[in-house]
Amino acid sequence: MSNSQSQALPSTFRAIVCHDYGQPPKLETLPMPEVLPGSAIVKILVAPCDAIQKNVLFSPRNPFFSNPTPFIPGVSAVGRVAAVGPDATSLQVGQLVLLEPFVRGRDDPDAQILKGLFGGPSPAAQKLSQEHLWRNGNWAEYARVPLENCHALDEKAFLGKIEEGNLGYDVADLPYLTKHLVAYGGFRSIDLKAGETVIVTPATGSFSGAAVEVASAMGARVIAVGRNINTLQRLAENIPRVHPVQLTGDVEKDVGPLTQFGPVDAFMDFTPNFLATPVHLKACMSALGQYGRGVLMGFAHGDLSVNYAQMILKCLTLKGQYMYDREDVKGLVKLAERGVLKLGKKAGVQILGQYKLEEWEKALEHAAENGAWGQQVVFRPFDE
Repeated sequence: MSNSQSQALPSTFRAIVCHDYGQPPKLETLPMPEVLPGSAIVKILVAPCDAIQKNVLFSPRNPFFSNPTPFIPGVSAVGRVAAVGPDATSLQVGQLVLLEPFVRGRDDPDAQILKGLFGGPSPAAQKLSQEHLWRNGNWAEYARVPLENCHALDEKAFLGKIEEGNLGYDVADLPYLTKHLVAYGGFRSIDLKAGETVIVTPATGSFSGAAVEVASAMGARVIAVGRNINTLQRLAENIPRVHPVQLTGDVEKDVGPLTQFGPVDAFMDFTPNFLATPVHLKACMSALGQYGRGVLMGFAHGDLSVNYAQMILKCLTLKGQYMYDREDVKGLVKLAERGVLKLGKKAGVQILGQYKLEEWEKALEHAAENGAWGQQVVFRPFDE
């Protein structure tokens, strides 16, 4: 590390390691990775433990969406820079940073992986997920990350005292930004504007509920669609301009509440992978006004059916969007730093549990039981 900036790093660190899908992970002591050019070593302060992680790790390996083993799970985190490579130009040791998982090839941005989760669909992407590069995630005391996935946060603005004009968040509130980021990328891809009306469906999951928050922060009026009326009402109580709607499955009946304010400008769909097709898609498409836009961001694995004439006569746009662009990260962080996008209790989001790495079994179980919007379980490897 002679050519890098670093604090005194330990020679080893602890991490949760998955050796085989379908088998329990293990807490292990590993050698500290070398800080390479283009990388940083980050001390992990908070790493989310999401509801789907138990199912992912304890199920047979998904041949279409999995990571090479062994690997450290955990796709996002907030931490402090502990060391940076010799080509770092702005990150400083000790700086508070957000770690996001969408790694792209520097010479080919179409080569993409999700660090700590998905090793990529192509041979080019799979080069990025080699064990000595970017395979490992953040359920650990330290993580090596690409510089471009390490985003500086204004620590005073986020964590400083409210009476001094700051936001007064706890550091555990900050990793939720990576859920917001997925939705922000989707809304930016369809050019959502302040004053427009947008449908988010289904709106009660952790990522889709975060999409409701983001759309409101961007100045839109939100029709939040879902089956869990209690979660929908919580969204409406905590977030401005949110209107909950429960759909019946009858397209003609459902279009009415979706268009209660007139034709809709846009919709975002987060259909989960256990549904073959978005059952509400026809109602959303019918609710769109002239030049309406729809963006698909879920993981349904079936075929879509749309009305050809409706698409033509109303000049509709329907697109898929995977994750976000790099410039979206800065825009989203600014929304939160300025207090426009609320975090934590101010947005109705609760930290239900904070666990040490050795308590991973309790953390996974707690998270699996609480996967709706506004519920978050996290790892905190250190006492900071």
